[in-house]
Amino acid sequence: MNRLRAWFLAPSVAFTIVLFLIPLGIILSYSLRTRGVYGGVVDPWTVENFVRLFDPLYGLILWRSLVMAAVSTALCLLIGFPTALFIVRAAKHKNLLLNLIMLPFWTSFLVRTYAWMFLLRETGLINSVLIAIGVLSEPIAMLNNETAVIVGLVYGFLPFAVLPIYSNLERLDKNLLEAAADLGAKPWESLLHVVLPLSAPGLRAAGVLVFIPCLGAYLTPDLLGGGKSIMIGNLIQNQFTTARDWPFGAAISLALMAMVMGLLLVLIRKDGEQAL
Repeated sequence: MNRLRAWFLAPSVAFTIVLFLIPLGIILSYSLRTRGVYGGVVDPWTVENFVRLFDPLYGLILWRSLVMAAVSTALCLLIGFPTALFIVRAAKHKNLLLNLIMLPFWTSFLVRTYAWMFLLRETGLINSVLIAIGVLSEPIAMLNNETAVIVGLVYGFLPFAVLPIYSNLERLDKNLLEAAADLGAKPWESLLHVVLPLSAPGLRAAGVLVFIPCLGAYLTPDLLGGGKSIMIGNLIQNQFTTARDWPFGAAISLALMAMVMGLLLVLIRKDGEQAL
């Protein structure tokens, strides 16, 4: 039986080694070497790339990335929870609403980001409509700032918040709500003291699914931020493309990966303690 199990596990083990461990080892080796004169990596081996991470400039970029990712995640949860609750209670149109939530996945993320650029720019649809109806006398700057980046992140990753929350609420025992009503709880009290606590696993899963890609995002800050709202993903991209400092880019990537893995381990441990 053990031999049979090993044969069945062999493809997944090989897949993990070839597509994860080996590339991770290459990135680790790059991070411990020196940038060449014309880019690339050369000897000697050094830890200077990791020491550079403690520079206040990069700390500021990391802090900005954490704050913007946290704000975007909070907005996704605030919008995603009532949306998921509405879909759960819309018995007849549930499938239609779920398809509408997943509809953005049918188009390119790049195209959707460019669409927001056309909406938010000074000659875009939003400014044009507000001027036409007399709300504004002249266009206002909605693009190339942190607010535009957060709007793009929330729009792009909102489905990742709605779907896990919906999945959790769909499994919620309706008898608990009936029992709360029988005990005199008002609808908002049932929501606060029954629905929200029981939907905590879905909210945590949604938070992780949104926070991690928001933290490493580079396309949305680059296009909607106009280079003025540099996040950690943009810093990594610039090191590998513009600066051609592969060792430092690899070091930043590993540091970001370590942060994300630490967050996941904390959440997994917390879920395990609650299960016990």
